[in-house]
Amino acid sequence: MCGIVGAVSARNIVPVLVQGLERLEYRGYDSCGVAVYAHGDAAAPAGTGGGLRRARSTSRVAELMEQVASGSLQGTLGIAHTRWATHGAPAVHNAHPHFSHGPGADADSKPGRVALVHNGIIENHDELRAALQARGYVFHSQTDTEVIAHLIDSLYDGDVFEAVQAAVQQLQGAYAIAVFCKDEPHRLIGARAGSPLILGVGKDGQEHFLASDAMALAGVTDQIVYLEEGDLVDLQLGKYWLLDKAHKPVPPAQRPVKTVLAHSGAAELGPYRHYMQKEIFEQPRAIADTLEGVEGIVPELFDQQANHAPGANAARVFQQIDSVLILACGTSYYSGCAAKYWIESIAKIPCNVEVASEYRYRESVPNPNTLVVTITQSGETADTLAALRHAQSLGMRHTLTICNVATSAMVRECSLAYVTRAGVEIGVASTKAFTTQLAGLFLLTLCLAQAKGRLSEAEEARHLKAMRHLPAALQAVLALEPQIMAWADDFAKKENALFLGRGLHYPIAMEGALKLKEITYIHAEAYAAGELKHGPLALVTSDMPVVTVAPNDALLEKLKSNMHEVRARGGVLYVLADSDTHIESGEGLHVIRMPEHYGELSPLLHVVPLQLLAYHTACARGTDVDKPRNLAKSVTVE
Repeated sequence: MCGIVGAVSARNIVPVLVQGLERLEYRGYDSCGVAVYAHGDAAAPAGTGGGLRRARSTSRVAELMEQVASGSLQGTLGIAHTRWATHGAPAVHNAHPHFSHGPGADADSKPGRVALVHNGIIENHDELRAALQARGYVFHSQTDTEVIAHLIDSLYDGDVFEAVQAAVQQLQGAYAIAVFCKDEPHRLIGARAGSPLILGVGKDGQEHFLASDAMALAGVTDQIVYLEEGDLVDLQLGKYWLLDKAHKPVPPAQRPVKTVLAHSGAAELGPYRHYMQKEIFEQPRAIADTLEGVEGIVPELFDQQANHAPGANAARVFQQIDSVLILACGTSYYSGCAAKYWIESIAKIPCNVEVASEYRYRESVPNPNTLVVTITQSGETADTLAALRHAQSLGMRHTLTICNVATSAMVRECSLAYVTRAGVEIGVASTKAFTTQLAGLFLLTLCLAQAKGRLSEAEEARHLKAMRHLPAALQAVLALEPQIMAWADDFAKKENALFLGRGLHYPIAMEGALKLKEITYIHAEAYAAGELKHGPLALVTSDMPVVTVAPNDALLEKLKSNMHEVRARGGVLYVLADSDTHIESGEGLHVIRMPEHYGELSPLLHVVPLQLLAYHTACARGTDVDKPRNLAKSVTVE
């Protein structure tokens, strides 16, 4: 959600800032902007000389680049931002960066002295706004962000770091900010609480950067410092220093510089039309990478948190726990729903799955012997982090994350971790992150079953063989793309769809419906097929396509009965069937046969055609596949 890039250097850093925005655009694309300190006459009006200058756009970063070029925007100190709108509509006056405007200031002719970009939400912005207006500050946007700029300006007394330090003590909510002041054109200040922010150390330490994600700095620096909750950082030429949340100096050993290889090539499309298509076809490799080195089912697979407390090792924890609580949002929640079936049927351990954004707002009964499992692609999802901290506050100390980013806040805050290797996922609609999460969760299930003495050597060997075959099985499913494209031509004309599944495949139906909603804007709902007759059947007509996930499992005959209910009401079925299900195509019944039945791992295969269906339907409808309206990647606000 939103992307920040900032830099202080001896060179013109505008190209670095704009390139960083290009790589972060998937995090938010309602508007974008860049601001610099331009050397020259600091009293000159914006756009005509020195002082604060900026360019902002409600188009994409490519249009901003044209503005920057035509306006000859240059500077050695600057900040940039790509926005997912929360407070205020996507409009130029709401776009970041924001300038402070003191008493009597005018937005066009007299920018103030503070420039700021912000990710997150300030919950007490109304009270702060009223207090600042009473002092004569002029507001030109509806954003909570402009409040921070004015607040810092009001507290400024010659030291911008001290002003930011005082300002953040008045802020309630979540934020990552990058700030500079025209009176100190050699300093860039950053602060974070609840939203990610990293420090990039430039060549020979002579330039420094701030960013939401290391990928924004790929090719510029691979020397990264991960800021912790509550950190403030002061960046200058040749030096930087930090304060922690208690506003005490942080020794370098506590925030070590790490080499992070965030390859910019991950953001290149290659031969594909869209990132989503690229990422769907990367799934065989992503699964192979995620399972690399897994030679046997051992608890040590989940000891991937390098800094976990002594004794917090997986072997001991798996022996102690007697239940599992899964916390996740969106697509990750559906992977957790699938894992519940595995954990209870294979490991025989009770498992609950909670929507992370709801969990901490209700009364629950904590169990100190519960394994709390969080699932997140980015490791920075605000709702899931908050749910984790709530569970910990209730005394549930056994925590484990399935996450795609080894350096994320989630991995640092959980005792145990399994880091998937999906690689960078640019498309907003998650695909390869979902299937690699399922792979990690299946491994967790097997480890729990082994710890409880419920996994024989023969069963372990059978499961490992099936997992090693997954990349080849996924390649065979991807070969179904031409048949799915034919379905997409039908779906492109529809405005509603139903998805049905039973048992382990009900979460896969939910994930398929979500994908269709996200990128095609077709209203889609998923139901456990047995619930069809309890209400949703009223919606079935010949204009309502019904997608059915039909593996050859114990519930197949029940599912066939549900399909007959649809056909009897004139509904049109689109069925993903295993080869031996004996479901044949006919009038009102379209069947695509899966290459093979895959038992417990079947969800990883059946979800891929649903991803392709959503993708090709979106292409047929002409929507923005990778950047669907109103959405963004990495949801770092509540």
